[in-house]
Amino acid sequence: MQDGLARLIELAAALPLLPACNHFYFLRHGQTAGNAQRIFQAVDAPLSTLGLQQAARAAERLAGEPIRSVVCSDARRAFDTAHTVAAGLGIAPLHFESLRERNFGALIGTSSAELDWACEPEGGETLAEFVLRKRAALEAALAHPAPVLIVAHGGSLHVLVAALGIAPERSVLGNAQPLRFERSGPTWTVRPLLHHSDGGAALA
Repeated sequence: MQDGLARLIELAAALPLLPACNHFYFLRHGQTAGNAQRIFQAVDAPLSTLGLQQAARAAERLAGEPIRSVVCSDARRAFDTAHTVAAGLGIAPLHFESLRERNFGALIGTSSAELDWACEPEGGETLAEFVLRKRAALEAALAHPAPVLIVAHGGSLHVLVAALGIAPERSVLGNAQPLRFERSGPTWTVRPLLHHSDGGAALA
């Protein structure tokens, strides 16, 4: 629901990120069966065949970038995407539980087609808890030797964009679409380095 997403953006924007670096990279994990079916996923959900292909394409595109650190969620879909990309860079990725997607608790396995970020799922995180955790995790990730590549989830990207004061655009939400974030003075912008043909932006 759009009201829930607006609330996420409001909460994240109230906790601005101030990275010391001038640029960094972000990569959402490759597609999973859950993304294609639009269901809430567990942390062990693997990449689909398409997701593996997307991760390989992202690795090819990022191989020429001056990345020094790869930091990722330890959820399988992000972990495997990160290792595919990091192999091409010759870097050992660092993986953290704090970078996982929001814990949707009892909603896992059910439809996410009408995702409402403001929901309070039984056994899961509230929106405020998620934003606080994710903001801290992103700040810690960006403290590693720069330029940093963060490999995580759609929810991470929503929080990141809002915390940097960037207007959200659906075009940057695709699976395994490498993004370059750049700062000019106090202003941050984001630029896709690759577009996949699937166009999928289903989150979680």
